[in-house]
Amino acid sequence: MDDISREIRENILRVSNRSGHGHIPTCFSVVELFRAVYETMRHDPKRPGWADRDVFILSKGHAALGLYCTLAYYGYFPVSDVFSFGASESRFGCHADRLKVPGVELSTGSLGHGIGVAAGVALGFKLLKSPRRVFVLIGDGESNEGTIWEAAMVASDRRLDNLTVLFDNNRSQTRCLPITRPEEKFASFGFEVLSVDGHDLDALKEAVARGADEGGPRAIVANTIKGKGCATLVRDVFAWHSRSPSDFELETLLGELE
Repeated sequence: MDDISREIRENILRVSNRSGHGHIPTCFSVVELFRAVYETMRHDPKRPGWADRDVFILSKGHAALGLYCTLAYYGYFPVSDVFSFGASESRFGCHADRLKVPGVELSTGSLGHGIGVAAGVALGFKLLKSPRRVFVLIGDGESNEGTIWEAAMVASDRRLDNLTVLFDNNRSQTRCLPITRPEEKFASFGFEVLSVDGHDLDALKEAVARGADEGGPRAIVANTIKGKGCATLVRDVFAWHSRSPSDFELETLLGELE
């Protein structure tokens, strides 16, 4: 883990400790995915509404704290602002609001819907003959929702080669309904599929930067570890699903990141 990924994870832990909120393990699984997108796509933190920007949508909205800490690192707002996370009247809600947080393109939280909006935005760009690209990060858990696969069918049918789906394969559904062999599933829907180590930043950036070879939508299956970076989280991800660390636990987790 490099210093930037460590810093983002440290901020996630500190904000969660301060606020009493946050889904830390799922945030940790996607830090490198966030970085790969923001270090590759066209965007401008000083002009979040720039008309020629690419679009990133976080469909698994419960990872909002990870997105906030990433946006702060890349200059959308000071990280100190994020410490109001989850507080009354804070603009940094437990699920992101596009009307309140610069850089957030879609208010998400109800799972399964981000990919449908992403497909619609990508189709709009195609109709406008715009070179803008759309990236959407979905979770393996929310892929139990039928809307995910309905949107995948539309994206394939419309040959949306400007759409990239980032699939966080952190195996969060092992106790319920696991999505097995996601590469085969996306391929069967007509997607060009890449399988990547979800914590290998260079490999992720290369995958994100690539255009579609076959003239249709792309899926990057990122094989990740829920709680990546802290052994305590990895050992017991379900117990830590939506809890925040005490002061003592915070020091333990920060020590593990080192």
